[in-house]
Amino acid sequence: MKRLLSAGFALTLATGMGAQPQDAHTVVDAMKTTVEKTDFRVTGHLVRIEAGGARTSYPLTIQAHWFPGELRVLVKVNPPSGAKTAANQGAPVHFLLELKPNGAATIRVAHPGDAAAASLPLERWSDGVAGTGFAFEDFFEQQYFWTGQAVLEPTKYGARACNVLMSTPGTADKTHYAQVKSWLDRTINFPVYVEKTVKGSSGGASAGLGALKQYTFFGLRQDGGIWSANQIEEKNRGQDGSSLLIIDRGTPKAHLGLADFGPEQLARFP
Repeated sequence: MKRLLSAGFALTLATGMGAQPQDAHTVVDAMKTTVEKTDFRVTGHLVRIEAGGARTSYPLTIQAHWFPGELRVLVKVNPPSGAKTAANQGAPVHFLLELKPNGAATIRVAHPGDAAAASLPLERWSDGVAGTGFAFEDFFEQQYFWTGQAVLEPTKYGARACNVLMSTPGTADKTHYAQVKSWLDRTINFPVYVEKTVKGSSGGASAGLGALKQYTFFGLRQDGGIWSANQIEEKNRGQDGSSLLIIDRGTPKAHLGLADFGPEQLARFP
């Protein structure tokens, strides 16, 4: 029930806003308002689908809350039943993402046996969680807080009339993405499809564009005025295989507090 990614990239919550005019400031403000209402807890699975169709499913929980001046997202990924713990392919991992209104972001990660959580360096923000196509930074929607925002020509995605928002990071924004395009349903102001373009190999402002990652949102539903998706599919254009983020159940108004995101929660493993 969170947008994975409005965090992102994680599932995201959204409220019905009515049709939005073709104005970047209005559309972005609506998305920021959505993020600033975040307060949910969900359980589900990350699923890695190989090119040949084999599936590996990782149980996970996600909880997120907007505190005054900061979004916190705590993600706990557990290994498949009976899986051997191999780097990024089965070992449990917990990570806490923090995002401020000015776009400043941090990610801390903990594994079983760690004395304390450690900051994840920026070069690893693009790592696939549990070997899936969902990167660590996909679990919060920082693109709505980037400095570059523009609304492109309105279009349809399937039967849905959409605003297409193009978000580009500024020099101070920490990300591996060069741009993010979001197809937002104009009636409910919720993403139905997102394209994230990875920066070129050198990572600089003039590095050009790299791989294209595609995210499709399924099972849109409304609960108490809050819109959510129960599944997000990630694909890399031109590559076989895919990944799924599936939400089995959740609480859209979880009334979370600071203690739910404390160091002991991040480092607590079954």
